[in-house]
Amino acid sequence: MAVNEEIIKKIVETIISEACVSPDENGIKKHRDKSGVMVIKTKSIKAEQWEQPGVYLKQATSLEEAPRMGCGVMELDRDGTLAWTLTYDEYDYVIDGILQIEIDGRTVTGCEGDIILIPRNSHVIFKTPCSTRYAYFVYPADVVDEIV
Repeated sequence: MAVNEEIIKKIVETIISEACVSPDENGIKKHRDKSGVMVIKTKSIKAEQWEQPGVYLKQATSLEEAPRMGCGVMELDRDGTLAWTLTYDEYDYVIDGILQIEIDGRTVTGCEGDIILIPRNSHVIFKTPCSTRYAYFVYPADVVDEIV
């Protein structure tokens, strides 16, 4: 049996990468290089029940870690909806499922792998026809206090 060096290299790189990542106090696996570059293992983020049924949320970074931009993971069950007025700019990256943003009576739909931009001062309803898990990125970071 021939040994494929490229496969072995990828396996070793994956093992080393995983070994360098340790969970923080919230159980989120992340590694911060001395340069400030940070890797966050999205699969380690366990969203928690939020104020509304069917809505789950977890911040991925603190203001100390990222003082200018905030990010986290939100999940919606089939029946979960969230009406919100954004006082900040937000990007949503759909990790899994279908995310729908209702605005002014219209619905914008994003599927797995899609990125949605929501400009500040938008009044929207986050919803899904099934379920969804998405990462959100907000600017400025201190608006995270409005969310959590």
